[in-house]
Amino acid sequence: MGIREFMAAYKRVWEGQDSQGFAALFTPDGVYHNTPFQVQTGPAELAGYWDRIKLQQDISLRYEVLADNGESGVGHWNVTYQVASEELFRIWAKSTGTGLPDREPGDPLPRMELDGTLLAHFDPGGLAREVRIWWHSMPRPVAPPAP
Repeated sequence: MGIREFMAAYKRVWEGQDSQGFAALFTPDGVYHNTPFQVQTGPAELAGYWDRIKLQQDISLRYEVLADNGESGVGHWNVTYQVASEELFRIWAKSTGTGLPDREPGDPLPRMELDGTLLAHFDPGGLAREVRIWWHSMPRPVAPPAP
C-alpha cells in the first residue's frame, strides 16, 4: 500500500466508521498524530481513537493525492458529517479550542466540515508506519426548519 491506496482506505474506514479497519492500515507499532500534540500508537490506541467516528452520521470524505514517492506521500482530505451526539460536539469544541458556540437547548446539532492534509510513511509491506494530519474544522450553517 502506498499513499493512493491509503487514502482510498482512509475514506472507506471513515465513511464506514470502521475502527478495526483503521487500525489495520498501520504496522503493529504504527503511529497516528491526529494533532501535533496528540499521538496514538498501536492497534488498541488507534482503534480507540477512531471509535469517536461512531458519533458521526452521513459522512462524506473527498481526497486527492498531492505527492507520492512510494515510501511516503501527502494527501489532502475534506470530510463533512452530521454531529450525532452532544458528546461529539463537546469533543469537537474542546479539540478546536474555541469553546461551544451559542446554542439553545433543543437546537439541532451542526453539520461539521473538516479540511486537512496528511503525511504518511509506509513500511516495505505497504502498511503505514507513521501518519501525521493537520486539520481545521468548523460547523456548517444549520438550515432553518422547513415551514
